[in-house]
Amino acid sequence: MSRHDLPKPTTAQYRWQDMEMGMFCHFGMNTFCDQEWGDGSDSPEKFNPSSLDAGQWVRLAKEGGFKYFILTAKHHDGFCLWPTKTTDYSVASSPWKDGKGDVVLECAEACRREGIGFGVYLSPWDRHEPCYPDKEAYDNFYTEQLTELLTNYGPLVEVWFDGAGSEGREYDWARIIGLVRKYQPDAMIFNQGAPTIRWVGNEDGVAPYPCWNTAKEARVSMFTNDMLTWLPDTPDWVPAECDVPIRKNKWFWHPDDEGSLLSLEDLKDIYYRSVGHGANLLLNVAPDDRGLIPDADAARVREFAKWIRDTFSNPLYETSGSGNELEISFRSREYIDHIVLMEEIAEGERVREYILEAMENNQWTEIVRGSAIGHKKIDRFEPVLCSKVRLRISKAVAPPVIRKFSVFASI
Repeated sequence: MSRHDLPKPTTAQYRWQDMEMGMFCHFGMNTFCDQEWGDGSDSPEKFNPSSLDAGQWVRLAKEGGFKYFILTAKHHDGFCLWPTKTTDYSVASSPWKDGKGDVVLECAEACRREGIGFGVYLSPWDRHEPCYPDKEAYDNFYTEQLTELLTNYGPLVEVWFDGAGSEGREYDWARIIGLVRKYQPDAMIFNQGAPTIRWVGNEDGVAPYPCWNTAKEARVSMFTNDMLTWLPDTPDWVPAECDVPIRKNKWFWHPDDEGSLLSLEDLKDIYYRSVGHGANLLLNVAPDDRGLIPDADAARVREFAKWIRDTFSNPLYETSGSGNELEISFRSREYIDHIVLMEEIAEGERVREYILEAMENNQWTEIVRGSAIGHKKIDRFEPVLCSKVRLRISKAVAPPVIRKFSVFASI
């Protein structure tokens, strides 16, 4: 494969990969029913948050270092968080704000105020809608809902098509994807139809290593190991997104459930194996039935953000360059314990094998070796006292271009 044949990201994909972290927000009818998957029979009367503040959700996302925010505009139960014209099963039939509220709008406006990207999740599976069994009727229904979201809430950074519940179901993906391309051409399309980003294949927030940016297929959902083959015009470059809830296995808020909150150590491990493996991390933080992020969850997000800043904001040394070898000389011998590598993925993913070495006692010693670098690879290791570090690329499919080679000490 020549350098000219390598798959490369679009400008929008490149920008999305640089965001690295997004906050997911599961909120809806399930929040008020202590459940994960409603069947669509719960009354709209149950949806009545007393203190809903989308600004609080999005401010926390920004404070946490997240660059985009995705809301479940409609989950599998079919309840819509915006006043859709397609069904009366929405906030317009709820007592919240006397039926005049719009959660999607409040989130979109909050994201604009805070300067972070906004995205929407629209479940293809709909357990409430009577026409769901009629493929043609439901395709019309679903594309009308999607069009409302694509045209009424400003620029979208991502549209999330969940595969759960739709195993084996055929939707008019060509029409659906056509709408996204028409109205939101820069939005990432998650995992179905002709995606521009793919699901990593688990809900643990972790990517395998290596996690290459090219793929032809992916798993449909947690409930099948079948591989989904995408539409023929899907790009070869399809980076992965790793989704995970901050409360273990709980996407929606549940009362008296703080014990399931992930620890800081859990989140560190997730970060190393998502962002540190070149994928994006999508961390779900769910508002409670007041319409607010609980204090404990918010505190954990801030704690996680502080760790990321403390560990990775200030490299001891940093360089960039082309070729099979890059070296950094220190001012004096220093302890180091992290190295962050980034390829210039605008030129494609070129590196296939690399070795990191440290100069100890006038001798080069191997620290770690790896395969993929891609958007980002974080290597952590026991502290090493050294005077130089070297990156040697032992296998590449085209001349390597290293965007960043950064050295850190967290000790």
